[in-house]
Amino acid sequence: MKKLRMTHQREVILEELAKCTGHPAADELHQRLKKKMPRISLATVYRNLEILAEAGSIKKIEISGRQKRFDWEVRPHNHIYCLECHRVDNIRLESETQVPQPDDDRGYAITGCRIEFTGICPVCQKKHFEQGGSSMGCAKCKSDSLNASQNQVLRTLALSKNPCGSKEIAAASGLDAKEVSGNLSALKKIGYIASPVRCKYEITPEGKKAIA
Repeated sequence: MKKLRMTHQREVILEELAKCTGHPAADELHQRLKKKMPRISLATVYRNLEILAEAGSIKKIEISGRQKRFDWEVRPHNHIYCLECHRVDNIRLESETQVPQPDDDRGYAITGCRIEFTGICPVCQKKHFEQGGSSMGCAKCKSDSLNASQNQVLRTLALSKNPCGSKEIAAASGLDAKEVSGNLSALKKIGYIASPVRCKYEITPEGKKAIA
C-alpha cells in the first residue's frame, strides 16, 4: 500500500470526522469544514476522504443504492440504516457465531463479511408517533418520485454556487459517472435541473422544492 502523505487538509478532515457522532457524507462534512477552511471545495473533501479510506485511515460505508458515508471507527463492525432519514449508526454483533456462513462460496476466497441492518431510527419513530402513528416506512414526501441517486444529484447541485458538469457532480457526490449522466437526463426532463451552458447543470426552483 502506498504510504499516505498527511497534508494539512487531511489532518483537518480527520479531526472533524473524529468529532462527528454519526457517519457523515462528503457534503455534510464539507459544511462543517467550511467553518475552518472557507475556501475548501466539496470535490476536495470527497477526494481526500476517498484517499484516506483507501489508506485505511477511515472507513467508507457504502449502503446499497445510497450515498457513500464515512466512519472514523475502522475496527470491524456493522451498521444499521434508517430507511426514512438515512441516518447510519454502528451496531455490533454479540459474537462471530452470528455471522452467516455460505453453503457455497462459488470458488471465492472470502476475505470478509458485511451485514447491513435496516429499520426506523428512534427520531423518526417519535415523529410518526407525534403525527398520529402513521405507518412507518411508508412516509410520503415531495421527493418520493426520485430515486436515491437522483436525490443526491439534486442535493449536490444545490450546494454548488456555479453550474457543474457530470464529472464534477460524480466527484462531489460519490456516485458513478455513468449513473450521474443518466440521472441528469431524467432530472432535466422533469424540470428539476437546467443547463445554462453546454454540459453544465444547475438546480431549478422546482428541484429545490423536491428536496426541501
